[in-house]
Amino acid sequence: MQDNNTTSRQVSRLNSDFWKYWTGQTVSNLGSSITLFALPLLVYKLTGSALNLGITTAATFLPYLLFGLILGAWTDRVDRKRMMISTDIARALIIASIPLLAFLGILPIWWIYVVAFIHATLTICFEAGEFAAIPSLVNRDDLVTANGRIQASYSGASIVGPLLAGVLVTVVPLTALMLIDALSFLVSSFSLMLIRISFNTGEKRAPTSIRSDVFEGLRYVLSHPVLRNISMMMALVNFVGSTTYAQLIFFAKVRLQATDFQASLLYSAGSLGVVMLALAAGPLRKHWSFSTVALGALMLEGILTVIFSFMRMYWAAAVLWTLIGGLGILFNINTSSLRQAIVPNQMLGRVVSIASVLAWSAIPLGSLLGGFAISWTQNVALVYGVIGVLIFLIPFAFSFTALGHADRYIPKEKAGEMKKA
Repeated sequence: MQDNNTTSRQVSRLNSDFWKYWTGQTVSNLGSSITLFALPLLVYKLTGSALNLGITTAATFLPYLLFGLILGAWTDRVDRKRMMISTDIARALIIASIPLLAFLGILPIWWIYVVAFIHATLTICFEAGEFAAIPSLVNRDDLVTANGRIQASYSGASIVGPLLAGVLVTVVPLTALMLIDALSFLVSSFSLMLIRISFNTGEKRAPTSIRSDVFEGLRYVLSHPVLRNISMMMALVNFVGSTTYAQLIFFAKVRLQATDFQASLLYSAGSLGVVMLALAAGPLRKHWSFSTVALGALMLEGILTVIFSFMRMYWAAAVLWTLIGGLGILFNINTSSLRQAIVPNQMLGRVVSIASVLAWSAIPLGSLLGGFAISWTQNVALVYGVIGVLIFLIPFAFSFTALGHADRYIPKEKAGEMKKA
C-alpha cells in the first residue's frame, strides 16, 4: 500500500512540475515571438536599410555556427536547471537593455547587433537544456504528449505574438514591446525555480572529450550519403533563402506598402502556415515517399516565392506567405523523421546538432549578401524572384542524388513504422 501511495505521489509531482515548466515556456515563447517581429521592425525604422536587416540576421545566426556544437555538448556536463535559470535571467537583462538605451536616447544600431548575438548564444544553451529536460519531467510513456503540449503552445505563441505586437505598437513605443519579452524570461526562470526535480538523470558519462564527440558525429554525417546530401542541400537553400525571412519587413514596407500592423500579420500568417502544414505532414507521408514530399515541398516553395515577388496586393501576398512558411516546415518535419529512422539512437543528439549547424552555417553570409543585393539593385522584388528560382533549382538538382531515393536507406523494421505513423 505504501508503494502505491509513493507511486501516486510521484506521478502527481511529475505532472505538477511539467505544468509549471509548460506555463513558463508558453509565456516565454509569447514574449520571444513579439521580439521576433519587433526587432527587425526597429532596425528598419532606425536605418531603412536592407543591409542592416541582413546584418541583424547574421548576428542572430552566427553563434550557432561558432558555438553550436561546443555549447550543445557542454550543456550535458553541467546542472541543466541551474544553467537554464541563469540564461533566462541573462536574456531578460540583455533584451531589456534595448528599451533602456532607447529611453535614454543613446541606442546605437551596433548595440542591436550585439544584443542579437549574445541573445542567440544564450538561447543555444537554453534550448539544449530544454531538449534534455522533458524526459526528467514526465514518464517515458508521456513524452509524446508532453512534447505535443509544448509544440502546440509554441505554435500558438508564434501566431498570437506578432498579432499582439502589431496592436500594441500603435499605442506604445516599439522598443517598449521588448520589455514584455524581458519580463517573459523572468517568468520562465521563476517557473523553473519552482520545479523540484533535477533535469540531470544522474547517469555517469563515459570519459570522452567534447572534441571526440563532435568529430564522431561529424564523420557519421559526412560519410552517410543521405545525411550528407541533406546537409549540403540545406546549406545551399539557407544561403539563398535566408534573405526572404531576413527582409520580410523591408518587402512588406517597400513593396506592399504595409502598415506596422499589416507587417505583423505577415509574421503570424507564416506561423499559421507552419501549423497547417505540420498537421498535414503525417497524412502526406503515408501516401508519398520522402523524396516526393520533402523535395516537392521545397520546389513548390521556390515557385511560390517567385509569384510572391510579383505581388503588390497585400492580402494576396499574405496568403502566399502562409503557404511558403508551411512548406518550409513540411520539409523540416520529413528530414527530422528521416534522421530519426536512419541514425542509431546513441548518436542521434550529436547527429541532429551537427546537421543543424551544417545547414545553418550559410545563413549569416547569405543574409548579408541578400541585404547587399537589395541595397545595390534597389529592387527587392527582383532579389526575391531570383531567390525563388534558386530555391526551386537546388532541390531539383539534389533529386538526382541519394535524396531522390532516400527511403531505400531506412532500415526495414523502421520503414514500416514510418508508413503507419
